[in-house]
Amino acid sequence: MSDTGSTARGRQMALLLFHDHRCLWSSRAFPGPASDSASVKGIFRGIHCAVCSQFRPRMFEVRVTEGSVQVEGCTTPLFFRQSEPVGAAPTLTVLLLHGIRFSSENWLNIGTLETLAKAGCRCVAVDLPGLGRSKAAEPPVATGQLAPGQFLRSLCESLGLAPVVIVSPSLSGMYSLPFLMQHSAMVRAFVPVAPICTDKFTAEQYQSVKVPSLIVYGDQDTQLGEASLHNLQHLTNHRVLVMKGAGHPCYLDDPDTWHKGLVDFTSAL
Repeated sequence: MSDTGSTARGRQMALLLFHDHRCLWSSRAFPGPASDSASVKGIFRGIHCAVCSQFRPRMFEVRVTEGSVQVEGCTTPLFFRQSEPVGAAPTLTVLLLHGIRFSSENWLNIGTLETLAKAGCRCVAVDLPGLGRSKAAEPPVATGQLAPGQFLRSLCESLGLAPVVIVSPSLSGMYSLPFLMQHSAMVRAFVPVAPICTDKFTAEQYQSVKVPSLIVYGDQDTQLGEASLHNLQHLTNHRVLVMKGAGHPCYLDDPDTWHKGLVDFTSAL
């Protein structure tokens, strides 16, 4: 067989090994001449390098800044932290909310702001009214009541966030759920993490929401985690991430699993 014919045959053999962005090699699969095997190995290495280069996630340098924003319904500006990739246009915009005992500082400390920005996202973590460094701001409604959807709409418009991926743990459900229901056109995706107030909407209302959703909860959160899942599972386009061994603030209990699940989800949007 000519060198050209051997190489062509080897290329065909190598391509048969390529599946689902992975390359598998077994010399036993090819009982042909040694020259064929050598050709296949060489082509395999080339394909492997090309595939790895194409599908390896690009990691960006990160810039983190702080600021404040005036939001409709608050007489005092809200504090926020922002992370973004340096030297590249963001692929997505993410809004990180928080629970009653927490603030944007938690997203900074566990690395969520950095992780998302490295993945190419612009990320804003806001301190909600009455909490963190927004303590002077008066909440628009009492804790546990539904805030007007206009509240987060004003925040997103002021910071130029829409269409936005909303990450909403615990207390922040009182803000995110009305916004999701009333202004879903401004929402790119929804990541509820055992939020409150899920019982205030019907199955039909959830079914009307078409945006991709990642429902997250810890399997040790047997109260709010399971209750919120019972309601949120009516979202039309959702998947579920159960974090094993994690409690209510599951992202704090296992940041690595949290970040992997979040980046995998946002990367597919």
